[in-house]
Amino acid sequence: MLSNELKSKINKLWDKFWSRGITNPITAIEQISYLLFMRRIDDADALEKAKAIFAEKEYESIFEGNEDCRWSYFSQLDPDTMLDVVSKNVFPFIKNLNDPSQPYTRHMENAYFIINNSALLDEAVKAINEIFEDIIVQQDAGQQFQDTQGDVYEYLINEIGSSGKNGQFRTPRHLIQFMCELIDPDLTDKICDPACGTGGFLVGAYQHILTKYTSPEEITEDENGLKRFKKYGGDKITKQEVWDDLNEKTFYGFDIDQTMVRIGLMNLMLHGIKIPQIENTDTLSKKYDQLHQDGEYSVIMANPPFTGRIDKKGMSDELKIDGTQSELLFLIRISKMLRSGGRAAVIIPEGVLFGGSTNQRKTREILLKDNQLEAVISLPSGAFKPYTGVKTAILLFTKAEEDSPIWHTEKVWFYELKNDGYSLDDNRRKLAENPLPIAADAYKNRATQTPIERNNHFYVPIAEIKDNGLDLSYNRYKKFEYEEQTYEPPQKILEALFQLEAEIQKEMQELKNLIG
Repeated sequence: MLSNELKSKINKLWDKFWSRGITNPITAIEQISYLLFMRRIDDADALEKAKAIFAEKEYESIFEGNEDCRWSYFSQLDPDTMLDVVSKNVFPFIKNLNDPSQPYTRHMENAYFIINNSALLDEAVKAINEIFEDIIVQQDAGQQFQDTQGDVYEYLINEIGSSGKNGQFRTPRHLIQFMCELIDPDLTDKICDPACGTGGFLVGAYQHILTKYTSPEEITEDENGLKRFKKYGGDKITKQEVWDDLNEKTFYGFDIDQTMVRIGLMNLMLHGIKIPQIENTDTLSKKYDQLHQDGEYSVIMANPPFTGRIDKKGMSDELKIDGTQSELLFLIRISKMLRSGGRAAVIIPEGVLFGGSTNQRKTREILLKDNQLEAVISLPSGAFKPYTGVKTAILLFTKAEEDSPIWHTEKVWFYELKNDGYSLDDNRRKLAENPLPIAADAYKNRATQTPIERNNHFYVPIAEIKDNGLDLSYNRYKKFEYEEQTYEPPQKILEALFQLEAEIQKEMQELKNLIG
């Protein structure tokens, strides 16, 4: 999460663009993203070189023959020369980092660098350097997994009043890590996010895999009590073909927003995925049906847009319900995208779990028949503050059979996450306790360590769920114990009130004497 100091510096950066005439919010965000990318590829290249030295390997810099495209070079130039170098050399360089056939280069083809004021570029470069000084401090303090570009983008969107449009909210980093712990992606998986935004889930899955294949001495705990690598992850991965698969054939994403696709591609590349596969496609559309088959992915992680309505024109005919509620359609699409045995972790608004409409019930039936619904984890209502207070839950399910006539779910595990380690107000301050590792361990050991009493976590058989109209809400099945309240006698309460009143009068008289 961004510090207050970092937020203040981002505000100043945004103000510079506004005052220099770039007032369209999306345009400003896109141009800022390009500058962030220019800065970070220089840092990332230095990190890759250090990793190569650490592993005693040869390393060829991406800047070979293009040293003037390094941020560390052009940021030291005078403003007019810097603008000339960035517009003529650096921006064309970053547009063509990948092969022309790859998504990154294709989606950057029509991108434009529109900063034509040397003073604005100079001010923006200096502001970004200041932002990165703060970022380095945070990383040194243990936030190695920070998705800075995504965080900055999220904050800019919120500041200009567009956050939450169509129910889109970026998932907090610690919840992504938590979901990775639950779904446990691995080297052999083909991983997808059907509404990927800035690519946070794909970055999280990549870092989870690297952590799994990192030597014990290079593992530490982060501020949330979850394991992560210290600096160089994945040192146990020694075969180049495995790295090649991770770079090119493991991580896939889709988004309907061209700007988000570009930012997502840049974000994945900056985190080490050299040839990411993110496409500008609506996964709920007929176009997706034409380009992709069912059962392509072994892992899907998503926080798809909810509370939105989809235009029926162009919408897929394969999604089994007549409605246009995005949260239901995405669940059905995700189920269809999974191969047999594939696993999904999806954040949904809690209303999906108990809503009584035909489409809501049909969606839950698909989850329970076509899949083994493993778990429903109830999240606290403040998990997405300050952007929304909507109550949400995580669904975990494993694909069994498409269009199944039988119930593949035998029982569902329910868990209540009362807090996520942060205050549930708009400030979202870090708390002392770390409940996420506890919840992850409870899920991993659910088969042998789930109590019979329905208190915090418990199993519910499918027969009971069917008897309750396929209601999947945690509160439907939790055991509520009435605790009798005891009160002081009225005479004692009144006596206390009189005493309090006397103290107030005394203090008021003292105040009156002080002010004359």
